[in-house]
Amino acid sequence: MATPALTKSVWAGSAKSAILPFATLMLVGLMVVPVPSTVLDLGFILNIVISLAVLMVALNAAKPLDFSAFPTVLLFATLLRLSLNVASTRVVLVDGHTGPAAAGHVIEAFGSFLIGGDYAVGLFVFAILMIINLVVITKGAGRVSEVSARFTLDALPGKQMAIDADLNAGLMTPDEAKVKRQEVATEADFYGSMDGASKFVKGDAVAGVLILVVNILGGLVLGVVSHGLSISEAASNYIILAIGDALVAQVPALLLSIAAAAIVTRVSSPLDLSGQITQQFASARAWTPVAAILFILGCVPGMPHLIILPAAALCGYVAWKLRKAAQAAAAVPTAEPEIDPTAAPGMIGWDEVSEGASLSLELGYGLLGLVDERKGAPLMARITGIRRQLSRELGFVVPMVRVRDNLSLGPNAYRVTLAGVVVGEDEVWPEDLLALDSGDIIMPVDGRPVKDPSFGLDALWIGADQRSEAVIAGYTVVDPATVIATHLNRLVTEGAADLFGLDETQKLLDALKDNAPQLVAGLTPNPLPLASLAALCRALLAEGVSLKEFRRIAEAVIDAAREEADPTRLVEAVRSRIGALIVQGVVPARMPLPVVTLDAQLEQMLAQAIRTQPGASHPFEPALAARIVQAVGSAAAPLMAEARRFAVVTSPAARRPLARLLRPHLADAPVLSFLEIPDGKGVEVVAVVGGAQAAPRIAEGVL
Repeated sequence: MATPALTKSVWAGSAKSAILPFATLMLVGLMVVPVPSTVLDLGFILNIVISLAVLMVALNAAKPLDFSAFPTVLLFATLLRLSLNVASTRVVLVDGHTGPAAAGHVIEAFGSFLIGGDYAVGLFVFAILMIINLVVITKGAGRVSEVSARFTLDALPGKQMAIDADLNAGLMTPDEAKVKRQEVATEADFYGSMDGASKFVKGDAVAGVLILVVNILGGLVLGVVSHGLSISEAASNYIILAIGDALVAQVPALLLSIAAAAIVTRVSSPLDLSGQITQQFASARAWTPVAAILFILGCVPGMPHLIILPAAALCGYVAWKLRKAAQAAAAVPTAEPEIDPTAAPGMIGWDEVSEGASLSLELGYGLLGLVDERKGAPLMARITGIRRQLSRELGFVVPMVRVRDNLSLGPNAYRVTLAGVVVGEDEVWPEDLLALDSGDIIMPVDGRPVKDPSFGLDALWIGADQRSEAVIAGYTVVDPATVIATHLNRLVTEGAADLFGLDETQKLLDALKDNAPQLVAGLTPNPLPLASLAALCRALLAEGVSLKEFRRIAEAVIDAAREEADPTRLVEAVRSRIGALIVQGVVPARMPLPVVTLDAQLEQMLAQAIRTQPGASHPFEPALAARIVQAVGSAAAPLMAEARRFAVVTSPAARRPLARLLRPHLADAPVLSFLEIPDGKGVEVVAVVGGAQAAPRIAEGVL
């Protein structure tokens, strides 16, 4: 049984949802049902109140989407005004012969008091209002709405891709990305609706002129023919009533036109419109020339000195106050560096010898704006997201990235150092955008051709004003901060083994000890010392194996250490026991594993080379190694063109040296042994490499 509170809540919700349909029916009723003048007075006052409220909300919105209901509100406000016009026209034409009070006090006040009872003045005032509304405000707002709608729709794919890029870079959660996508879709719908809503405003202004003409001509004809009034009496009554009716409708229409123009010309900002204007006008350099020009103008003979000179003094005072405020803000005390009084002069500290950072990013002076907090520091936010994402993917906490300037670099150059070794460097242009060739380009775009530093794709550096053109042409457009962050992400992923040491190993053991203390006790120091365990983890990371499931890896190490003492063979034994984890990193569980295999002849050649040089890291002759790299690369080219993940499968003995050979050329393709593929896992053989020439032959099928 429903409780009284629940019943009351349901009724309240139903009542709220019924307000809008009921109000719409009332507006339609105003057009067809005669209403007394008192109801008209209330309707016109309500119209003015709604218009003022809409204008205030529009002016105080921080961004256009804060008033996303504006197009619908504009529609119903226009419908209310037109309904009142129809109802008032009926009253004016039926009862206008009785005097100016026939259509209510509001129309009488606008028709008599505001224009002094002179209908000629009223006609001119109405004409001026119509010119302002129709020619200036409405036309300008309509044009801005059209352009905003077109640009918003053109930028929609780029914004969606930017959200996906930030999501992939770890800068936002899936829930935040969902909200952002909804905001982008809502923005497109809003500007599309505003493009149509601007036509309501223009049509309303035209309707106001036509209704005025109908009221005047119809009133004169009815007054003279039906009611026996003279032309002057009919003109005195009906024209004043018609002008009052037109003015009382056009004043709210003008307010709504201003609100529409304010909404479509807004720029998104944390401040409302008043705050934006106040902030941007708070410049002494703007007010000082104004004061000087007013002072010179006030000294010209014949000018109203008592008005212009005080205005010049006021502007000068504003400029002086703004200059004082700017000086006070600039005079922020800077902290002096602390000096250790115990340090002997000339002594060198360890911080001067070593940077103490295993991962660093050096920037040329032209790129410092990307890490400037006053400009939003877009690069720092992306680096934080990358560290968080990589830490989750790799299974250990990626160290902090030390970002600093390096004057020895070019102004637009950057350099990534990992464990003291430069692993990557390139150039970006901070004021431009990088357009990546997605393979579906429909038309060329002008720009500086380069290679994408992360994946080696063809790309162009284009101006910021070319973004829409490039997106329409099929390019994927990214900003300089994203270019650097993506390159950093790639380099850290490939060099993760160099970031993993004894401390990281101990932290993994400490975290595992909380849940599995006996497992940790059986792992180290016996059978495996901490240093040997760290080396094993680095070997796994070097081939792209994540340490997320460290418990599973620890169990495999304990199991394999009973049979293998040699570090190299121990790594291979551990890999065979965690093969499901390795394969899972290539393809999802339900999909077959695409593989490139070696035929029996090539496998025999590899085995012979390994037997000839047992234990060697690179046992293959240079000519054979070159043919293998070329053949596997040719076989994998179609898969890489389709961005498909795959693995190279070989014998257990050849797996490690073949992986070391192919890693510099096919970093994203793991090399697996047959023993690492779990039982029951579907395998799709996409190519077989073999023959004396190591030439690929394409094969189809799922094993």
